[in-house]
Amino acid sequence: MAIDVLSGFRLEWPITDDVAALRAGVRAFGTGAGLTGKRLMDLMIAASEAATKVLEHGGGGTLIAWSDAGGVSLEIVDVTGALTMAYWTVDAGPDLLGGQDIGFWLLRRLCDEIRLDDSDGSTRLHLRFHLRARQNGGRRVSA
Repeated sequence: MAIDVLSGFRLEWPITDDVAALRAGVRAFGTGAGLTGKRLMDLMIAASEAATKVLEHGGGGTLIAWSDAGGVSLEIVDVTGALTMAYWTVDAGPDLLGGQDIGFWLLRRLCDEIRLDDSDGSTRLHLRFHLRARQNGGRRVSA
């Protein structure tokens, strides 16, 4: 999989069926940005889950990663706009035995901040990971 280096701390990956390669690239990026341990695992799992959701519901897109002094951000772009707020409303724990999709429920627990913009025909899911996890375990989610 080709990785396009946009600048020193910004990378862009196409979302394809090779999610393992995307996950490896995100791991390398997160490590270079200073994430370690659980924070790095959270980043990798979230990137993999978001990319899988794009493939399952939208068919393709792009993952953009960048870092700053506070942490790492991922933006997952679903060019079809299939991932809308309708997929984002799982507040309670998922019904695993009922076959409910747990993807976004999981993302809400892994990320420090989440934003979803589905206003222009495509969907942009922004995930933020602080270098250090929040002490109170709180997460911020906005649409």
